[in-house]
Amino acid sequence: MLYPASDLVIDPVLIRKYDVSGPRYTSYPTADRFVEAFGEAQYRQWLAKRNIGGITQPLSAYFHLPFCNTLCYYCGCNKVVTRDRSASAKYIKYLEAELAIVGALLGDERRLCQLHWGGGTPTFLQQAEMAALMAAIDTQFTRAEGFECSIEVDPRSTPPGALAFLAGLGFNRVSIGVQDFDPAVQKAVHRLQSVEVTRAAIEEARASGYASVNLDLIYGLPRQTLDSFQRTLEQVVDLDPDRIALYGYAHLPQRFPPQRRIVAAELPSAEQKLELLTLAIGRLTRAGYLYIGMDHFAKPGDSLAVAQSQGRLQRNFQGYSTFPESDLVAFGVSAIGRIGPTYCQNHKRLEDYTAALDQGRLPVARGLELTADDLLRRAVIQALACQFRLSIESIELAHLIDFWRYFAPELPELGRLAREGLLELSADWIEVTPKGRLLVRVICMVFDRYLRERRERATYSRVL
Repeated sequence: MLYPASDLVIDPVLIRKYDVSGPRYTSYPTADRFVEAFGEAQYRQWLAKRNIGGITQPLSAYFHLPFCNTLCYYCGCNKVVTRDRSASAKYIKYLEAELAIVGALLGDERRLCQLHWGGGTPTFLQQAEMAALMAAIDTQFTRAEGFECSIEVDPRSTPPGALAFLAGLGFNRVSIGVQDFDPAVQKAVHRLQSVEVTRAAIEEARASGYASVNLDLIYGLPRQTLDSFQRTLEQVVDLDPDRIALYGYAHLPQRFPPQRRIVAAELPSAEQKLELLTLAIGRLTRAGYLYIGMDHFAKPGDSLAVAQSQGRLQRNFQGYSTFPESDLVAFGVSAIGRIGPTYCQNHKRLEDYTAALDQGRLPVARGLELTADDLLRRAVIQALACQFRLSIESIELAHLIDFWRYFAPELPELGRLAREGLLELSADWIEVTPKGRLLVRVICMVFDRYLRERRERATYSRVL
């Protein structure tokens, strides 16, 4: 049967059983599969190929702005913690240089449907620097009709008037980090942020005409309890955001050194973490938010919920997206882009990134050109992660395969998940059940050939 996309059932037994480590599938293949054999020369070739044939995919752009003036202990982002305000001014010059090279290679078709500034903390930049960067972007690109322009902000570094200023630059969506409002939790993760400063940022965004406000929360942080997180959830519901991202904290101190400052003994147990998630889902759904998938909730009228109901939802490096599948040009240290059947990632270290541009080179460190098998599996994983259902016929027509014959090796595992009640199989559809939706990453993992063949190569967060 076809279930409403927002239906969700929490089965603690199944969740405990399948709470394993796995990718979030912001891409397939995942970034740990990229290779250094794909470098600047290959990226240049694929940028130039957008000019061939007269038919191109829509174009999006991402800018990674890595600077933060304080260190949040839980953070796994690629960041530069500094109080040197001159660092960002220098960085903007390098972004301008990268923009000029990419723009020349793209040719005449440079209309952007989406632009996103992430980090780090984009609001670390001074207003003059933000204006200079947007002017450089507008020099290289034109804004398409319905242009979506989003930014991640830390309200602690967003003084009054800053969001209005950003609206004047064209930003119309904002994502605000919260994580948790409890003072004990905030102290444990070194992020002190009041409800009042958060509310002021939201109110200014509303008054400035932003189409959507998103709040980020994290469950599983040190010193979190059911009572404390209940209070945070009540405060978040009162703030009335359009979207909420609810991430599970992944404690990987070997991979992310700042997490070594977190006291492991203060982290909730796996059982407590499940209780926190159950509490959050119950409170947010009672408040009228729909479960979009993986980590995201949205109001019924939000464009994410509408796109999912219409079968248009996509997933990319920024999470869920309402736009059709598009090419993505990515700028800045560690930024990941996608052009045609390829992915590429810039150098992760700031020194390597700037050194490449000083030599007139694009700062590409690695990437991947996808095979026909990669493209097929990406389409399957996208459909399951975004729509919770997969049309067998649509995949067969698009990729010229016999689905069940091609995926015969995956069938036993799919059958086992079906018997567990996570999905339903028929000749024409794979349908994720309401019981399986919190575990959709586990279902997607069945189709991940790289994960099956080389599981030991990567360290992933747990599913919940």
